[in-house]
Amino acid sequence: MEPGDLVLRVGRVFVPGAARPLDQAGDVRIAAGRVVEIGRGLVAPRIVDVKDLWIVPGLVDLHVHLREPGQEYKEDIESGTRAAAAGGFTTICCMPNTKPVNDQRAVTELIVRRAREVGSVRVRPIGAITTGLLGENLADIAEMKEAGIVAISDDGRPVMNAGLVRRALEYARTFDLPLVQHAEDLALAEGGAMNEGAVATRIGIRGQPACAESAMVARDLEIVEWTGARYHVAHVSTARTIALVRDAKRRGLPVTCEVTPHHLALTDEACAHYDTRTKVMPPLRTAADQEALIEALAEGVIDAIATDHAPHSPVEKEVEFECAAPGMLGLETALPIVLDFVRMGTLDERRAIAALTGGPARAFGLPGGTLAVGSVADICVIDPERPVTFTADALASKSKNSPFLGQTLAGRAVLTFVEGRCVHDLDGRLR
Repeated sequence: MEPGDLVLRVGRVFVPGAARPLDQAGDVRIAAGRVVEIGRGLVAPRIVDVKDLWIVPGLVDLHVHLREPGQEYKEDIESGTRAAAAGGFTTICCMPNTKPVNDQRAVTELIVRRAREVGSVRVRPIGAITTGLLGENLADIAEMKEAGIVAISDDGRPVMNAGLVRRALEYARTFDLPLVQHAEDLALAEGGAMNEGAVATRIGIRGQPACAESAMVARDLEIVEWTGARYHVAHVSTARTIALVRDAKRRGLPVTCEVTPHHLALTDEACAHYDTRTKVMPPLRTAADQEALIEALAEGVIDAIATDHAPHSPVEKEVEFECAAPGMLGLETALPIVLDFVRMGTLDERRAIAALTGGPARAFGLPGGTLAVGSVADICVIDPERPVTFTADALASKSKNSPFLGQTLAGRAVLTFVEGRCVHDLDGRLR
């Protein structure tokens, strides 16, 4: 639906964490793709009643796998952005582990062009740190930056060579890009398929210790302090990693991090029945780690909630646990999972929305995450109590690898706007 002149009437206008935070009942007027007024009794050619719903900035996801080019049988830009819109996301950052890898201008330009042609939401590519994700030679960061990347990462392949990490951070600083690290010391991980601990021992699955993550972060933080470059820890999963990030922030280092909804909601006990949909990297950790993650999110040590949306087909998942590809879907389940913590009282609603909007936008220096008058109208309207039972048929994603299928949660994005254009309308309010 094209941008129009309309008013979202009598919602809870909710913009936490901004320079001028908002939390008030009122109206939002959208015109020419921008927020033009926030107040009460606003008028426009079209009035949309959103009473008892939340009007928040469009959600921002820093960690998504869209699989295009090269693995479109799992997901593509059209289906992935449709899933994002259904989940309330208006900006998503896509990882470079495509085929071919996004390690050069041509691939970046392809992703940008395809997103413009078929995408429902904004797609911001992340470029590879090294050519082919091989950890040997730096990719052409300057060319990719010109083509539109917003960060660099080797995604699920940690950069093991410390000297190469230093050079990559220096390049990243030159081009004002964050380096996103999948923190996993491969020598310590030893190919473990889940968290090393009592559950792995009980079910006979090779585990990887929590220190495989924290040791990598500790090493990188030393290099970050030396270079002064921006550093972002992807999908933190351990209490020790949180302690390291907290200390780095206290020392003023340019460090940010993200946590996934599944690391907040699940522990390694979820793997006890060999359900390959629970196999993720980093692996689901212990209840103590889970508690540390929730606490760090609540206090703001964790900057962003990111889905690590990782679609896989049955070919990759319907195999033995240790042979299965790691990853689960996240775009459509993230919001209700996070709102469940709000209902339980373990996470303040303002902090939850901030971690889904302004927090990730600031971490990567992206536009968005605000509803200030004059800003682009990237908006999500949320019904925080709307029940949803996730079924395979109802998912917009091509893949169905989610352990939350069959579960009933609460909280839905009912309207999603990108630059004032409605890209998701759950109830047909704008028809």
